[in-house]
Amino acid sequence: MERFFLFISIILGLLVFLCLYRVVFGPGIFNRLIGASVIGTKTLTLLVLMGFIYKRIDMFVDISLVYALLNFIVTIAASKYFLRKGAR
Repeated sequence: MERFFLFISIILGLLVFLCLYRVVFGPGIFNRLIGASVIGTKTLTLLVLMGFIYKRIDMFVDISLVYALLNFIVTIAASKYFLRKGAR
């Protein structure tokens, strides 16, 4: 089962690079912001998978919950900032 979680983690790590492409070459600021938010979500999933691999799921779930809350707050704050600024 650990090999399966490791395989899924590697695939998610590779998918992060696709989202990173969107962040760097996105057509607008909001597309870039969404790409960064998706990278945060994939990182959250990787943290939970690491918890399964290291058999410390309770610790990694706590860390991932804090990370998810921080990711959500930063995404909302940045989108409000760019909306008020009038960036496209």
